[in-house]
Amino acid sequence: GIAAGMSYLSDLGYIHRDLAARNILVNSNLVCKVSDFGLSRVLEDDPEAAYTTSGGKIPIRWTAPEAIAYRTFSSSSDVWSYGVVMWEVMSYGERPYWNLTNRDVSEGYRLPAPMGCPGALHTLMLDCWQKDRNERPRFCQIVTILDKLIRNPENLKSIDTLCRYMDSLSCRGYV
Repeated sequence: GIAAGMSYLSDLGYIHRDLAARNILVNSNLVCKVSDFGLSRVLEDDPEAAYTTSGGKIPIRWTAPEAIAYRTFSSSSDVWSYGVVMWEVMSYGERPYWNLTNRDVSEGYRLPAPMGCPGALHTLMLDCWQKDRNERPRFCQIVTILDKLIRNPENLKSIDTLCRYMDSLSCRGYV
């Protein structure tokens, strides 16, 4: 549900800039809704567009490296945050990066798989955390991957299956 909501927002040209488990509403039927649009911005008609800001606090533990270093936000930086949200969900709400300092967090460390997390899901998280924003999957690709994994849960045991999905996906001309 979170990935589908972010795919919808991304398609409309919005970047959230504060995607985290704390900003997801869950109803009694476990339907997830993205909330807290206080930092979100609209980008004009260019899927590669980015929003650059100066000043203000940013949530380091959920923020992509380019957004930390250059304060440049895009749908790809939201994908990074989505990977952290996946980790939060799979770890049952643990604090990302535990007690590491913000400096340690921003120096390239990647979170390990939470206990009991299927390898295919952790691989998807790692894909979301690619240093090069152009190497990260698009939200529409994430939705397709998760849909296929949900429909065939036996594939959660196989990282090879996830790699085949990633290789076969095309999303508005992006691979």
